[in-house]
Amino acid sequence: MTAPLVELRDVTRSFPGPPEVQALKGVSVSVERGDYVSITGPSGSGKSTMLNILGLLDRPSVGEYRLAGGLTGDLSDDDRAAVRARFIGFVFQAFHLMPRRTVLENVLMPMSYSGVPRAERVPRARRALERVGLGHRVDFLPQSLSGGERQRVAVARAVVSGPQLLLADEPTGNLDQKTSGEVMGLFEELNADGLTLVVITHDEHVAQRARRRIRISDGRLSELA
Repeated sequence: MTAPLVELRDVTRSFPGPPEVQALKGVSVSVERGDYVSITGPSGSGKSTMLNILGLLDRPSVGEYRLAGGLTGDLSDDDRAAVRARFIGFVFQAFHLMPRRTVLENVLMPMSYSGVPRAERVPRARRALERVGLGHRVDFLPQSLSGGERQRVAVARAVVSGPQLLLADEPTGNLDQKTSGEVMGLFEELNADGLTLVVITHDEHVAQRARRRIRISDGRLSELA
């Protein structure tokens, strides 16, 4: 039986005080390969803390995080960075594109860390941009693009190295409703091709597009019907 791609077991994340704050409280959840999960909850509920742990940007105070069946708790910081580069793609609300680099150069950047052979990088970046409908924008700078186009560049950058898991943090937060729908449609196409997707959002319309919905409140998870 194949192990879940993501598995948290009794994970608690505490931050020192005073008073001490428990952002996550005994969280257990698994995400199968090819799943599409949304996580919602009020501000301060623990959504960002959970994303940071799933993305190997933070460590649980207590409990286990297994990624593709492997324990992550004992990995060094360098090993965690290497696993992130190979396994995980990120999309953020603020795009985080390099303003003085072209669209193509932005998409090329993560492949420097993920082990993609140099000769493959430009063709892969161009294919990723074609996939998100921006093959005609490769030489543009980010500030000359619309918000939706910038988020599409961010998606291309996130998937160009072939990750198994895509983590999206409020990916439509800076977009209008029409553009949000287009970006979510792109996510659904990627998921249909087998990419595992976890979207953290405050937008119920975005959350309802996922096949599984999880709510987090006061550091605890509940699965929604």
